[in-house]
Amino acid sequence: MSALAQIIDTQTADVNMAEADTQRELTDGFHLVIDALKLNDINTIYGVPGIPITDLGRLAQAEGMRVISFRHEQHAGNAAAIAGFLTKKPGICLTVSAPGFLNGLTALANATTNCFPMILISGSSEREIVDLQQGDYEEMDQLAIAKPLCKAAFRVLHAADIGIAVARAIRAAVSGRPGGVYLDLPAKLFSQVMDAQAGANSLVKVIDPAPAQIPAPAAVKRALEVLKSAKRPLIILGKGAAYAQADDAVRALVEQSGIPYVPMSMAKGLLPDTHPQSAGAARSLVLKDADVVLLVGARLNWLLSHGKGKTWGAPGSKKFIQIDIEPKEMDSNVEIVAPLVGDIGSCITALLDGMDGKWPTPPAEWTDTIKARKEANLAKMAPKLMSNASPMNFHGALGALRTVIKERPDAILVNEGANTLDLARGIIDMYQPRKRLDVGTWGIMGIGMGFAVAAAVETGKPVLAVEGDSAFGFSGMEVETICRYNLPVCIVVFNNNGIYRGTDVNSSGGADVAPTVFVKDSRYDKMMEAFGGVGVHVTTPDELSRAVNEAMDSGRPTLINAVIDPEAGSESGNIGSLNPQSSIRKK
Repeated sequence: MSALAQIIDTQTADVNMAEADTQRELTDGFHLVIDALKLNDINTIYGVPGIPITDLGRLAQAEGMRVISFRHEQHAGNAAAIAGFLTKKPGICLTVSAPGFLNGLTALANATTNCFPMILISGSSEREIVDLQQGDYEEMDQLAIAKPLCKAAFRVLHAADIGIAVARAIRAAVSGRPGGVYLDLPAKLFSQVMDAQAGANSLVKVIDPAPAQIPAPAAVKRALEVLKSAKRPLIILGKGAAYAQADDAVRALVEQSGIPYVPMSMAKGLLPDTHPQSAGAARSLVLKDADVVLLVGARLNWLLSHGKGKTWGAPGSKKFIQIDIEPKEMDSNVEIVAPLVGDIGSCITALLDGMDGKWPTPPAEWTDTIKARKEANLAKMAPKLMSNASPMNFHGALGALRTVIKERPDAILVNEGANTLDLARGIIDMYQPRKRLDVGTWGIMGIGMGFAVAAAVETGKPVLAVEGDSAFGFSGMEVETICRYNLPVCIVVFNNNGIYRGTDVNSSGGADVAPTVFVKDSRYDKMMEAFGGVGVHVTTPDELSRAVNEAMDSGRPTLINAVIDPEAGSESGNIGSLNPQSSIRKK
């Protein structure tokens, strides 16, 4: 072959290769993130669009994912967190960099504290500029900030690593004790291009992301021996038991053992609150007098007075058995004489197998004492719940909502506030699991609208959000989100003109109102009307009941402004002791 022929042949080959490259299917970072999520059956994203993740949301929607856009990242993050609780799959929150990331981080930290599986995905500035602190747009070392506040944090620099990063994030979020995971995606990652087939091969389908953890036989035997020795046994069900979705096993353990139980607030409904073994209406008695306490997915934190003090009676008067997937949780406040480490479903199944259908009935003296206290407390409460006074007090208003939930047990109740939350926990009975969503371990305000949106999106069930006027203020703008997506959410704002109550005064005599007082007679219902929803103003429990039932029947976004007596309410409900009092008085 002549030299000229060789040159021509080489040029022809180069042209053919160029044409092949042009025809070759390519993919990019945007599509790899979406494909990695969809491969793992994650089909919903909660977030706020903006630089550099706007197109990711657009493309995800184009690829068939549901993208729910909020007005503030914290509420999108709260939605993702409670989606994780309801589905046992990590909820996804997508935010912009720096301030948007920080807004989402609040929800991520709360998810980790509450053991809700969630992945916060945030765009970020380029590493070479951030590391030299050269002042990039929204420059921040987001990975370093996130690490102390979540279970795991990862950064992806190459498109080929997106699949493995998403897989690691999913597994970290749901395995062991669930929690929050941060995934940092620098802006230029999204536009990186690679061969589509190579990209598909780089994706990972996570297999058995939350494997069962079987308890040790010796630990099961020890727990049963301690439980059998009890004269006054008690079971406490925490939200971990609700998350586990081992509902049949939990019911079997309670009913086969005959042991009275107390549900923590988000465990209400695992068995109906009207169940004969429920000791919720005699909570103070059973916590103080029980001699053996079995904790199922509940932690001895501040919500249970750390397992000690006057709430629990004389020191050393009781023994604790604890079921938890995290070994470090044992002995966190008091001695756990029978730790049972494993997932809740496996641990309860092992206990039931050990009981072998034969278990001594708790002494009648114990169960009769509880029954008498329950009946006395319920009888004392009943007249308060029947009040139809105007303006309403908390008991009369919650009594009306109690009946609504009884008639609609499939509805999801979202609840936050001070008195609104504290009193509703004891007044509104729940009948099905995972139907009560509230402020959880930290007791924070502002979860309401995010939780309500996600509950409606993930379950398709009607949602009743019962909000104190202060709590509603944290996330109230998300009523626009509820209207935009036409979600079946009915919001009831208990409006008593302030935090705790609306009657505090400025002790200095100055023109400013007291720090706890809001605008008098605010019309929150007009906010919902402004966005095309239904707004209702009510002043009596009868009016409240009618308005809620109409809203739930219609499925339309509704906000009910429920006027509560400004003098009703007490500071911080039952946790007022946590608010320190000044020992100095101005003379």
